[in-house]
Amino acid sequence: MENPLRDMSVIVQALVAAALAVVIVLIGVYLPFSPVAQERSAVDKAVDQRKALSDEVTQLQVYKQRYGELKQQMDALSKQLETLKAIVPEEKEVDEFIRLVQGAAAASNVTIRRFTAQAVVPREYHYDMPFEMQADGPYFSLLDFFGRMSRLSRIINVGDLKFEDPEKASGAKYPLRPGTTVSAIFTATTFFTKPADASTAPATGAKTQPAAAGKP
Repeated sequence: MENPLRDMSVIVQALVAAALAVVIVLIGVYLPFSPVAQERSAVDKAVDQRKALSDEVTQLQVYKQRYGELKQQMDALSKQLETLKAIVPEEKEVDEFIRLVQGAAAASNVTIRRFTAQAVVPREYHYDMPFEMQADGPYFSLLDFFGRMSRLSRIINVGDLKFEDPEKASGAKYPLRPGTTVSAIFTATTFFTKPADASTAPATGAKTQPAAAGKP
């Protein structure tokens, strides 16, 4: 049987060969499960994954920038929280409170005669911890003492203030400093935020020992 391609010209044979090559390529590209089709599907899938990852990276870059801003805000809030803890601590910190008041008194040349612990008063978000106090010294020194207490790191409210003759207030129980002109009796209230322990709450009227030479 004669091959009909032999009767064709070289050009026609070349065209037929090219057409067959195109058909074979198309079959290889579009025929399901062919190696070329599988490779092409894998490439398309990789492109889609790359695009998804690129979009995700773009979103994460926004979050990264936002994270930096949030971290700065958190640092600022942490500093504010530390400041608030100094102003209104979680614990009672009675010793620290007495130390602060005594320091203000010593700086003002005022003598603290007594601290009388009062009952802790619960509020909605904090607890009041009042002390009845007695201090004596020159009148303007007492004014300076109250001014210093208002500038302490811990909040201290002064109320129920009354002045008495220092000789009468002392009752000859302790010597008065030279220049003492007035004795002040007042309530100094500070605050804390943690729930008070009923077993350790100061009882009303519990008094410390009277102090000599300005030491409570």
